[in-house]
Amino acid sequence: MTTEPVITLRGVRAELGSRPVLRGIDLTVHRGEVVALLGANGSGKSTAVRTVIGQVPVTAGEIELFGAERRRFRDWARVGYVPQRTTAAGGVPATVTEVVSSGRLARTRFGLFRKADREAVRRALELVGMADRAKDSVDALSGGQHQRVLIARALACEPDLMIMDEPMAGVDLASQEILAETLRTQVGRGATVLLVLHELGPLEPLIDRAVVLRDGCVLHDGPPPKAVGQHALPGHDHVHPHAPADAGPIRTGLLS
Repeated sequence: MTTEPVITLRGVRAELGSRPVLRGIDLTVHRGEVVALLGANGSGKSTAVRTVIGQVPVTAGEIELFGAERRRFRDWARVGYVPQRTTAAGGVPATVTEVVSSGRLARTRFGLFRKADREAVRRALELVGMADRAKDSVDALSGGQHQRVLIARALACEPDLMIMDEPMAGVDLASQEILAETLRTQVGRGATVLLVLHELGPLEPLIDRAVVLRDGCVLHDGPPPKAVGQHALPGHDHVHPHAPADAGPIRTGLLS
């Protein structure tokens, strides 16, 4: 693994409405790392990843992608984003192949699909075990199958960085295992992964670092906390027991 930073956040602050959600986040994700963002509901996990892709504006701080300032970054084909399934269900009638193909558009020339593009879509569907449903309507899928399609859509552009917001939420165990194996394949080919998770589940063996947020601050940045299990994320007091309740970001030295 190299030390090349793929995602860098320095002192990032963000608000939703007038409510502060991120209160000075420092985070670096290096090439080839799998980093999990953990925390209770409302801790700022999803907002953090949405600032990275530009969906939420920052009020202070800096964000870099692949060494470039985020606002100047243009090579979005290198980034695969999987939103929360509840926010991604658009209700637009489409087949599985059509949805996955939309993730390949950034790699096409003028939106025209060549053989290589169609092959990339087919590989993405096979990776998530949905090749046999390619012609089906997404409306006919279960929750776990729908999530697999969203992941295939992100994989279709063959990204160097995968950003996934709660990919395991509401997904059956069989789909969780398939998603874990899919990510294992991507990591094996050198992809970098940033995940928002509520629990580690089948992904635990893949996680290099866990970053725990509380009230918009970094509470823990390091090895996945042993105490984080199936139901161990209500407030994370157990993760860093010496941190005061009003603790600010814990500096880890990653950005020094």
